Amino acid sequence: MNILLIHQYFLEKEDGGGSRFNEMAKSWVEMGHSVTVIAGMVHYNTGKKHPKYKGKFVLKDDFDKGIIVYRCHVSEAYNINFLGRLWGYFSFVFSGSYASLFKAKAKYDVVLVTSPPLFVGIIGYFTSKFKKIPLVFEIRDLWPESAIDTGILSNKMIIKLAFWFEKFMYSNAHLINTLTPAFQNILIQNKNVNAKKVIMIPNASDFSLAEKTLVNFDRELFRSEYNFGDNLVVLYVGAHGIANDLMQLVNVAEIMINKPVLFVSIGEGMQKEMLKNEAEKRNLSNIRFLDAVSKTEIFKFILASDIGTSILKKVDTFKTIYSNKTFDYMSCKKPILMVIDGVSKELVENSKAGFFVEPENAFDFAEKINYYLMHKEKIQIHGENGYLFAKENFDRTVLAKLYLQELQTIVHKKSVK
Repeated sequence: MNILLIHQYFLEKEDGGGSRFNEMAKSWVEMGHSVTVIAGMVHYNTGKKHPKYKGKFVLKDDFDKGIIVYRCHVSEAYNINFLGRLWGYFSFVFSGSYASLFKAKAKYDVVLVTSPPLFVGIIGYFTSKFKKIPLVFEIRDLWPESAIDTGILSNKMIIKLAFWFEKFMYSNAHLINTLTPAFQNILIQNKNVNAKKVIMIPNASDFSLAEKTLVNFDRELFRSEYNFGDNLVVLYVGAHGIANDLMQLVNVAEIMINKPVLFVSIGEGMQKEMLKNEAEKRNLSNIRFLDAVSKTEIFKFILASDIGTSILKKVDTFKTIYSNKTFDYMSCKKPILMVIDGVSKELVENSKAGFFVEPENAFDFAEKINYYLMHKEKIQIHGENGYLFAKENFDRTVLAKLYLQELQTIVHKKSVK
């Protein structure tokens, strides 16, 4: 089967893989299939464009055996503000549509679109019609609800357009994949989507990358190189944007300034400079904001830390999502402080992999960290619990096979009509 994937944030090869679809694509190729990806040129974490893309509209990359990637123009205004990000989305729609319709000329069996951004669905829709292949639409985040709840999206006209387009995509997709049971229920019960075409294949743990990173990894040397000392290291990995509300990390660092705890935050985003300035203004020596690094390096930081944390702003929409970094922590046997309510809270509690922290409650955050300081044996116990739970329920290799079966089924249904 030849799969065409539309994914604006598909990682570069030098990032070391590890993202959901980098690893899915690799697994599908190992199963004997081929994948072509329509991806953006602006890196999701840094918001920047690699010099090799300067002046290019579409650039073909023979990414790996069985995987071809067409890198498409995205406006570098993407990470400046909301209007810049909106233009970043639509610039990719234009370049991605051109690449999908006129550059990716092979015969494809299915087009798979992963959102957000929601508007990548435009590329998938026209590709599905033009190439006469089934359209699979994946929802990694409920949009526009999440943008509205966080205050990113407030223009009534754009909101109305976004809801109309969301409904349009659900209606025209032959199959819809959701990443959490909450998403699945919302689509069926609240948005009246036909339950027969809604499935759930969630985010997963990448055990292979964790195991590969462990080979010849000297944890103590790594901690020494980054001057972690004997501190309990609480690690956050991910975006530093409005939705993440990492001021929560700054606030708990201030409370714990006299404790042997070091907070390390890795990633990029619109609020990063503000967060760094705020930490400096408060004279917080126990929190560090580091630049984004490759996926392989991320796993080194996870392995060198003691606790992983997943954080989002306190809004109802985020009660429906799983944080993908949670599964990376689990694969590295790290306990989790889950600062996200809803299904993510249920995940960490059901797996006994750590603690739920009430979002925007720095004192509760500090209390849970203090528990680990006083009961250090629980760090290993909770880490092992999460690892075993993820191995049983969220193994990426297993889920890749399941996803492929769903794609094959929808292709077969389309062909016999």
